[in-house]
Amino acid sequence: MTESTNDRRQKLDGLCGRISSAGSKNDLIDLIEDALGVSAPVGDPKVIESLGKRYTGQTDEADAVSDRIGKIARKGLPQVWVGDTSVLASDVVGAASRDAQQMIDAFQGGGKALIALSDALETAQSRDRTGRGKLRDARAMLGGREGFFDDLHEDDDEEDLRLRARSLASHGVDDLHTAAAEADDAARVAARDLNKFAAEARAGRMDTDELSAADRLALADTSNVGGDAELNEILSANDLARSGRAMENLPPGERVRMERLLANASSQQEKAYLMKALASGYDVGEVEEFGGKIHGKDSTWFQAHLAPVSTGSGTGQEEQKFGDEHWSQDDETCVPSSTVTARALVDPVYALELTGGPDGRDSDPEHFRKRLHDEQFRMNDEGDGEYDGWWWDRHAAGMDADGQEEISDKELGPHTGDTYDTQEMGGADDRRGVLPDIEKSVADGKPVPFNISRKDEDGNTHGHSLMIIAQEDGKLQIYNPWGTTTWVSEDDFINGDLTAATDDRYSKAHAGDVNRVYLEQN
Repeated sequence: MTESTNDRRQKLDGLCGRISSAGSKNDLIDLIEDALGVSAPVGDPKVIESLGKRYTGQTDEADAVSDRIGKIARKGLPQVWVGDTSVLASDVVGAASRDAQQMIDAFQGGGKALIALSDALETAQSRDRTGRGKLRDARAMLGGREGFFDDLHEDDDEEDLRLRARSLASHGVDDLHTAAAEADDAARVAARDLNKFAAEARAGRMDTDELSAADRLALADTSNVGGDAELNEILSANDLARSGRAMENLPPGERVRMERLLANASSQQEKAYLMKALASGYDVGEVEEFGGKIHGKDSTWFQAHLAPVSTGSGTGQEEQKFGDEHWSQDDETCVPSSTVTARALVDPVYALELTGGPDGRDSDPEHFRKRLHDEQFRMNDEGDGEYDGWWWDRHAAGMDADGQEEISDKELGPHTGDTYDTQEMGGADDRRGVLPDIEKSVADGKPVPFNISRKDEDGNTHGHSLMIIAQEDGKLQIYNPWGTTTWVSEDDFINGDLTAATDDRYSKAHAGDVNRVYLEQN
């Protein structure tokens, strides 16, 4: 079985040090043969390049379509209602224009990603061939293996030969390791970009004949206010797929009720949140009840009450608040607090219970804070979180891995359609290897919990739990239950430096580390 790009990288990294320090002829022969046994970077650069060029070549036709749609949008359309749920024709044309531009971006971006992968793979394969040549030459210099007693003693000539062969083999395995790293990095970047562009092919994700193409297009295009529309879309790729399947599976009478709810909605944001509630696993009766609480609200209200995280255009840490109160943890409840906010991201009915109370009308920030506190401690109990202090003054002291997996499955799974599995990460190679899975998950709209640790000046270990909620341009958006979100580079995540999202206690210099991730499993 061919190793993964990350497996090859790790094996060759270990062999680099062992070959350079090999102390006997037979050990060096074994290590050279081990290195030659690691497979070369696989793939046909010419085929990948051809596919990339084919994608980028589609953009001319897509540009023409986008121009035609844009001209229609700019001419001004009469206030005509279209679709099954009464969407303004002008809104549909605007959505079509943006969808066409996304299609252009996807073709161009996907094509460029494949061409870049082709170039990097070709370079890596060439370097790998050069390195293998050096290793074979080194192996030939050494000749046959020594017998047991012969290998115990080297004369000067034998030592000189071994050292020259070792030097050549070291250069060879370094070439193989560099080639493996180049191929691994290129494959990971291509996977990240292609997953992102696939997730952004949004209208097609809602695969149902129960809504018109105009309805599906408009719903996929709907965003919250307050930031970049693409980063604040109400329906994730996973929401679109799940709501489409839910519509298909509704009995005829229930489907009519759902379509009536959508048709009577007062805005596209309201429709999108009704579909998000359906995607979250609620039945039509529950969606109707939720619809009564949100009906007629404006876009600012939707953003404040149903979107615990709003992504602005700024850099650095962004505070996430409801009124004057942060979406933040009380006491040592980082695990349940992350999970509470993550559930509110994927479950709008739950989000409104927190921000608006049982009837959706109690928008007092202090009352929100009390409800948030109660939910954090409910989940802490649910995950068997520990407490310290006397019974009248108890504080949460943390939750173990089993508890975290349990509450992720119970609180997030029903609303994303997945269960969660713990993956331990012992170092940068493990984090690099799991990164494509993380990025695919969050591109689809499924939050990924992960844990970090640090040692204090006395050598005591402390942990903290955060949530990855988005990815964009080689960065991960991380929610910290201290009440902030931050964009962190992939390299910082791989290297275990979460200073930007936390503080300098969780930097590489302070022995910070990313040591566990919880990924969804279908």
